[in-house]
Amino acid sequence: MRKAPTILHLDMDAFYASAEQASKPSLRGKAVVVGGLGPRGVVATASYEARVFGVHSAMPMAQARRLAPNAAYLVPRFGFYKQISEQVMGLLRELSPLVEPLSLDEAFVDLEAEGAAWDEASARLVGAKLRADIRAFTGLTGSVGLAASKMLAKIASEQAKPDGLVVIEPGTERALLGPLSVRTLPGVGPATGDHLRRAGIHTVDEIVEAGEDELVRLLGKAHGHGLYAMALARDERAVVAEREAKSVSVEDTYDVDIHDRVRVGLEVQRLADRCVRRLRGAGLSGRTIVLKVRRYDFSTLTRSETLRGPTDDPAVVREAALRLLEGVDSTGGVRLLGVGVSGLADFTQEDLFAQAAGERVDDAVEEVADDVPAEERDVVVERRWVAGHDVRHAEYGHGWVQGSGLGRVTVRFETPDSEPGRVRTFLVDDPALESAEPLPLVEVTGARPRHP
Repeated sequence: MRKAPTILHLDMDAFYASAEQASKPSLRGKAVVVGGLGPRGVVATASYEARVFGVHSAMPMAQARRLAPNAAYLVPRFGFYKQISEQVMGLLRELSPLVEPLSLDEAFVDLEAEGAAWDEASARLVGAKLRADIRAFTGLTGSVGLAASKMLAKIASEQAKPDGLVVIEPGTERALLGPLSVRTLPGVGPATGDHLRRAGIHTVDEIVEAGEDELVRLLGKAHGHGLYAMALARDERAVVAEREAKSVSVEDTYDVDIHDRVRVGLEVQRLADRCVRRLRGAGLSGRTIVLKVRRYDFSTLTRSETLRGPTDDPAVVREAALRLLEGVDSTGGVRLLGVGVSGLADFTQEDLFAQAAGERVDDAVEEVADDVPAEERDVVVERRWVAGHDVRHAEYGHGWVQGSGLGRVTVRFETPDSEPGRVRTFLVDDPALESAEPLPLVEVTGARPRHP
């Protein structure tokens, strides 16, 4: 453990929902829920206004609609969120070469790596400056935790939410952790939490009181030893700048179970093409093709095939996935399909199967937005107008889709720096209306700020 709180954890506040509110003036201060809008969709992020009604991430969207029927429900714009994330991660990398992203909206930073901070006072200044820069460059807010370990820095950022900064001073860790729920500790999910609760262990103090031997008996050697160390505030994990990707995969959950075997095959081919596009986008190839099938009864089957060499050829991946599908019984229906590639490399090897078949895929095939429910992808008109996504009208300018159906689309015309805009309705095939790229939340000029 360090002697100073020089590990920083940043967590952007309700990231997807906050980005949508910043982008859409009419939604500011209102309940916003972002996620899959189909019957089996789940909540990705809920704004703080929506959380008042009990809506939270990973909740079934149908339940969220019952709790907050008047909220705005939007399909995620992951490309937009990634652009904002890249701005935020750029600010973090100005602080230190040791930045460990956990997701688009969350990362650890080692402030000692290049001397950005060396004690509590300097760390607190860096954290405050970072929050100000994030607001200036993105218009959004992030919560910052500072501590002597990764575990405690993450706990601190959670306590700082929303839009705050919390420093856990070295020497105060045990007193802070003691009364907290066991679920606060890394590695304690719902199953482990229930197991501990049945043993009468509810708080971190009670973990310490139970002792290491009892934890090992309850949870096994590795998990028991690790959890006991965490309860004593012992966390020596380093901030790791790069995490090597182990696999690239895509999957879809279907609103209605698929029973048609031909349709299942077509979906597998489409997923294979999407997976390869993601693989190529990362500059990678892979040897092992993986097929995932979740059946009507929630049983999940995984099949894999390892090729002679790494490939990023969509025809090869598609063929392998279809061969794997032949060995899967889909009788009764399929609710989820996934295709992945593992055994990654940064080079490719021409595949003899593809040469023999003479098959080549047009790389310019248009990819349907991942956010559109799979059942709607065959409806060409409807998929153009996804709730929350950007459009432009020849006369009225930039706006976003509020909803569509029955041959019409409703659009609210506004921009991040405008007043709340007017709503207009058009025919879905109106030639003056087209999809558009998101507008930046903040127009920034001049040099990027540097941290001390």
